[in-house]
Amino acid sequence: MVRYLMITLFFCVTLVAQPQNNFVSVKGNRFYLKGKPYYFLGTNLWYGANLGALAEGGNRQRLQQELDHLQALGITNLRILGASEGLTQHNTVWPPIQPEIGKYDERILQGLDFLLAEMARRDMKAVIYLNNFWVWSGGMSQYVSWLTGEEIPNPFKPQYSWHQFMNFSARFYSHQQANQYFYQYVKRLIQRRNSINGRLYSEDPTIMAWQLANEPRPGQGKEAIPNFPVFLKWIKETSDFIRSLDGNHLISTGNEGMYGSEFSDTLYLKMHQFKNIDYMTFHLWVLNWRWYDPQKAEETFPEALKKARAYMEQHAAFAQEVDKPLVLEEFGIPRDGHSYSPQTPTTYRDRYFAQVFDWIYKNARQGGPLVGSNFWAWGGEGRPRDPQQPEWQRGDDFTGDPPQEPQGRNSVFSCDSTTLKILQDFALKMKELQAQP
Repeated sequence: MVRYLMITLFFCVTLVAQPQNNFVSVKGNRFYLKGKPYYFLGTNLWYGANLGALAEGGNRQRLQQELDHLQALGITNLRILGASEGLTQHNTVWPPIQPEIGKYDERILQGLDFLLAEMARRDMKAVIYLNNFWVWSGGMSQYVSWLTGEEIPNPFKPQYSWHQFMNFSARFYSHQQANQYFYQYVKRLIQRRNSINGRLYSEDPTIMAWQLANEPRPGQGKEAIPNFPVFLKWIKETSDFIRSLDGNHLISTGNEGMYGSEFSDTLYLKMHQFKNIDYMTFHLWVLNWRWYDPQKAEETFPEALKKARAYMEQHAAFAQEVDKPLVLEEFGIPRDGHSYSPQTPTTYRDRYFAQVFDWIYKNARQGGPLVGSNFWAWGGEGRPRDPQQPEWQRGDDFTGDPPQEPQGRNSVFSCDSTTLKILQDFALKMKELQAQP
């Protein structure tokens, strides 16, 4: 392998020439890697950059330990938060990458450098999302607030509703100045050179895909429908902009599916038919959508499974129609009794995970488009500060649950032995598919 030594005023690194086929590509409804179909069972590790930072909340030793554990389980595809904004909300990521508009915390970006460098050493792939529809990392609502001077209608404050928040956040798509600052950050990140290994992000095969945002929606209710054209225009123009900067990596929307499209199949299909959207995404939340009540598990679990399967089959049919790969990149379920304690059993989570992974495996094995998943979320060695009062506070462990949610709700911890066995078994099954004709 050819090596080039590059010395700058700031660091010494070794640049490694990477063959082009180390990048994940798409053909029809399949991912390909190194000339073979690429299937995966992955996870969400949104906090990876913060954990890798030499800053408050950072712990590089723990990050290395988490990556080692995931690698041992066969989990090598990680979905990661690549942008966080603002300091004004009590339940957002801290410290953020962009504490003030147009100003960046280099410590957190170097944490992302460290994460990607460590992932490269373990032959892992990253999906990096560049914005967020929800308040927990700042995201679209923070950009709008910065530029209008309006207070973010944080739905976790009693005076605001989810409806108010969602339509406030959706104003981002048509706010030209907000998008100029967003594009400025996107360009800066994609053209960044990793301070650890010297690779340009745009040339790093560790990155599988850039994702426009986490769960972008057009808004909610009657306000959302007139916003459909603006929303679609934003998806097209943003994906075109990313492609103009980077021809190596895949691009995806990060959309939830029908629940993120105001139940319009036309909208969902249109946003995934743009030429620079390489694959389709959807998310599945049986608790949030009130299909499942962990306090009435025996009564509600069977029906939740039926609805979950129908939702998966519906989106697999959409992907078959568009002829693009499909990834279920978020799904989770609480521990028994909706407990947040790592000591509580995971009976229903284990049953749910096993069933969902089996549906994905069978669809992929039969030539269907559902070829990958990222469960929510890896908590690993993290633990809630107090399972009885699980609100996140600055300085707490990262557990996989975002700061807006109870810590431990959907976290898979390193002590969850029965869940880990299911993950390992199905990760191996997905890997073995790559060897089949």
